[in-house]
Amino acid sequence: MTWTKKTEPTARGGRVAVIGALALASVTLAAVPAYAKGGVDITAPRTAHVGKTFTVTAQGNDDAASYLRICLEGRNGGQAWQPVTCGAVVPTGTDAQAAAHVKAVHRGVLQYRAVLYGLTSPNDGHPVRERASDLATVDVR
Repeated sequence: MTWTKKTEPTARGGRVAVIGALALASVTLAAVPAYAKGGVDITAPRTAHVGKTFTVTAQGNDDAASYLRICLEGRNGGQAWQPVTCGAVVPTGTDAQAAAHVKAVHRGVLQYRAVLYGLTSPNDGHPVRERASDLATVDVR
């Protein structure tokens, strides 16, 4: 009669497999980029009449900063962007909002955009631009 000895897996071999699996998982997770969630929306009428007032509004959010502020910028034709107004500084998790009442003075095409800034504190003097909206175009007739 022959006796055979059963061999149990060694503890060292099991540890090596677990460590290898953990290393592979950590490399895989590190390779996946993390994206901040949020967005910016702007609303303006498509047309306006000379001499009349219209409203441009914007709202936005982003989870990349502690505090947020949204500003409206406008331009006429190919000119440089000019600040129109800015909303209040709000903590992340709250939508930043701004509204401007604009009087259409001349005929032509006006363009507006909203820019969302991230701040580290409510009094941060160096806000960081997080996002910008698409253009809103108003045809003044």
